[in-house]
Amino acid sequence: MHGKSLQAVDTTGVAKFPLELPALKSHNSQPMTHNPDDLITLFNNLFRESYRTVLVRGGDEPEYLPASTANGLAQVVFARGFFASALHEISHWCIAGEHRRTLYDYGYWYCPDGRTHEQQQAFEQVEVKPQALEWLFALAAGSSFHISVDNLAGDGAADEHGFRRRVNRQVAQYLEQGLPKRAQMFFDSLADFYGTRGRIRENWQRDKQRILPAEAELQ
Repeated sequence: MHGKSLQAVDTTGVAKFPLELPALKSHNSQPMTHNPDDLITLFNNLFRESYRTVLVRGGDEPEYLPASTANGLAQVVFARGFFASALHEISHWCIAGEHRRTLYDYGYWYCPDGRTHEQQQAFEQVEVKPQALEWLFALAAGSSFHISVDNLAGDGAADEHGFRRRVNRQVAQYLEQGLPKRAQMFFDSLADFYGTRGRIRENWQRDKQRILPAEAELQ
């Protein structure tokens, strides 16, 4: 979740996904592609009715828009149709508790790029779980995950190697103990759709060579 000024979003996104959503064709028997429309349909199939939330393409900035009426739909808005942005924003939504999901951007104040060392430390602390989930979602989708410290205009990472280690450790914990409920639902849906279920751990081990090359042996 990055931020922020209010952006014009694709408000027709809700209308694009009626109560009965189209069936998706799995990638099990065809070359894998990464179309964000597939994520939109998978997410909305799972959460439109059960959590009154839809995934929507947005503009330059992602954001979370809570439902504006009692019968309305909340919107997880990802940036410019980017597949990775959708996975990242879904990760934040899967962690946000019930109260935070009633607040714009979950009630968090976003400190933009250009953070001080202390601000960056705080950023890296709260980004561990979302980026661990994003990595797992990318593994389930067979897409490429890129870890981000997101402070190009500031002093850079507070502890990039430590951050990478903590994200990796959180992935390991999720694989051993299970993901949060909504994250597990979405992870399972991705793994079934992309046909990756039997390769998650193998692909994670391979990914660690790139994400954390000095400690690829960590479990």
